[in-house]
Amino acid sequence: MSRSAHPAGPRHADVYPEGHYTAPAADLNVLDEKVWARTVRRNSEGVVTVGGIEVSRLAEEFGTPAYFLDESDFRARCRAWAGAFGPDADVFYAGKAFLSRAVVRWLKEEGLNLDVCSGGELTTALDAGMPAERIAFHGNNKSAEEIERAVRVGVGRIVLDSFQEIVRVAHIAQSLGKRQRVQIRVTVGVEAHTHEFIATAHEDQKFGIALADGQAAEAVRRALRLDGIELIGIHSHIGSQIFDMAGFEVSARRVVQLLAEVRDEHGVELPEIDLGGGLGIAYTSEDDPREPHEIAKALHEIVSRECEAAGLATPRISVEPGRAIVGPTAFTLYEVGTIKPLEGLRTYVSVDGGMSDNIRTALYDAEYSVALVSRTSDAEPMLVRVVGKHCESGDIVVRDAFLPADLAPGDLIAVPATGAYCRSMASNYNHALRPPVVAVNDGQARVIVRRETEEDLLRLDVG
Repeated sequence: MSRSAHPAGPRHADVYPEGHYTAPAADLNVLDEKVWARTVRRNSEGVVTVGGIEVSRLAEEFGTPAYFLDESDFRARCRAWAGAFGPDADVFYAGKAFLSRAVVRWLKEEGLNLDVCSGGELTTALDAGMPAERIAFHGNNKSAEEIERAVRVGVGRIVLDSFQEIVRVAHIAQSLGKRQRVQIRVTVGVEAHTHEFIATAHEDQKFGIALADGQAAEAVRRALRLDGIELIGIHSHIGSQIFDMAGFEVSARRVVQLLAEVRDEHGVELPEIDLGGGLGIAYTSEDDPREPHEIAKALHEIVSRECEAAGLATPRISVEPGRAIVGPTAFTLYEVGTIKPLEGLRTYVSVDGGMSDNIRTALYDAEYSVALVSRTSDAEPMLVRVVGKHCESGDIVVRDAFLPADLAPGDLIAVPATGAYCRSMASNYNHALRPPVVAVNDGQARVIVRRETEEDLLRLDVG
């Protein structure tokens, strides 16, 4: 299956500067299993399928751009994380990565807990039937209304992020005649190897209470004195898209040191420690993520070793994978619109979406893979930049990749590993309509978040 070639831009041999771009695969028709959902295949006709359904059929039924989520892969990853940590630990799915009522139901059925960080996420969780005691509430500036609702419905824990919040939560809980279970989020001074905007444990940022200068120890003192809250542990989150466990080792050591100080000063051994999430996934063939069982083994060993050295009983461990569960399970499907070759540079491939459905490239310099999925091609690879249709030169979906030189308008291309933070951070820039999320499972496809319509846009415009 092929198309006639258009006047294409520079080929691999013309422009490939050694050491700058990832070399194209020997065969662009071969999909790298590392970056695609587990049921994604290319069939005998050359068309990519997910859950047994051809992307061309999905595009015809649901339109493009659209996110397609492999439900069986999502559920399998939930089970893998739950099984790796076992019954003596807690796995909280980080809802900020992607949340919908269907996702909440899957989490509940697969035995995971849920981490939320806004009133809207809490509403979604409760509406879909997640038991409140299996919900943790995060956020650096929770409103009084959000706190009151969380306490009233009985969330399992609230993660305290500031001195003001310690008092605020205690006061609200006491006024409701309740004693709310809480953790204190601390910043441990670890510089995670990740983008500046998603590193969250160094001291110069908005999250948590610093270990430096005794601030975290003082937060513990204040929390232990207040009747409206029950301090159950310490929380630490060092960042996102992290592959190196060394940062977690330093973080765990410093948190355990704080637990030992609490025991020595107050005679209390806090029973829980939450090490956050942030484990990376494969966006390109260069990424090498760890499996859940490797992560669980490493974290248990780190915490146990540090607690033994400090003479502490090993606390119950919690983790918060979000991206690591949902990220690899989805891809975004686009239709090619215009193709502009720039002699000696690259070819610009414009698609029918862009930064309104994936802001991460513009925001974080995130790297993605891309593939021609509606057919195969024997054409040589050309260097491309996949861009959107928005009025910004920074509207880039995939900065540099290789696609066949006979790519043409109307072709379908897909960007894998877009399950996390793409639909969650989607916008209506240029009054774009946010794409649907379609769950695919065993030959069936169903919309779990519908595509926005122009009526949706106008409904909010009351002028």
